[in-house]
Amino acid sequence: MLTGVVIGAVSVTAVGGVAGYKMMAGPSYAEVIKVEEVKETVRTPRQVCEDVVVKKQAPVKDEDRIAGTAIGAVVGGLLGNQIGDGRGKTLATVGGAVAGGYAGNRIQANMQAADTENVKETRCKTVYDTAQKHVGYDVKYRLGDKEAVVRMNYDPGQRIPVKDGQLVLTPEPDNS
Repeated sequence: MLTGVVIGAVSVTAVGGVAGYKMMAGPSYAEVIKVEEVKETVRTPRQVCEDVVVKKQAPVKDEDRIAGTAIGAVVGGLLGNQIGDGRGKTLATVGGAVAGGYAGNRIQANMQAADTENVKETRCKTVYDTAQKHVGYDVKYRLGDKEAVVRMNYDPGQRIPVKDGQLVLTPEPDNS
C-alpha cells in the first residue's frame, strides 16, 4: 500500500509539473486580429509599333536649280532684248537675263518645296503594362497581452502556432 501511495504521489507530481510547465510556457497559439494581403504594382515595358503615312518633300533632282535659272535667264534675256537700241539693248538683254535667271531659280525652288509624296513609316513607342503581384500577408496578431504585425507568405487563418514562445511562420503540412 505504501508503494501505491508513493507511485500515486509521484504520478500526481509529474502530471502537475508538466501541466504547470505548459501553463508557464505561454499559449500555444497567437490570436490573429487582422490579415491584409500585400500586393505590389509591377510595370512591364513593351514596344508598340504602327505604320503611318507621312507627307514628305519629294527627292529633288536638280538641287542647284540650274534648269530654272537657265530657262529664266533665256526668257529674261529675250524680253530684255526687245527693249531699247544699241548699247541700251545690250544692257537690257543682260539685265533681263540676270533678273530672269533669279526669277527662274526662285520659281523652281517654290515648285520643288511644294512637290511632296506620301511615305509609309513605322513609328514605335514604349508602353507599360501594369499588373498586381502578390507579395505576402501583413498579419496583426495578439500573443498574451502583446499585439504586433508580421509579414507571412500565407494567410494563417484564425491563429498562428507558437513554439517555445516564438511564432511558427511556416505553414503546417496538409495531411489530407
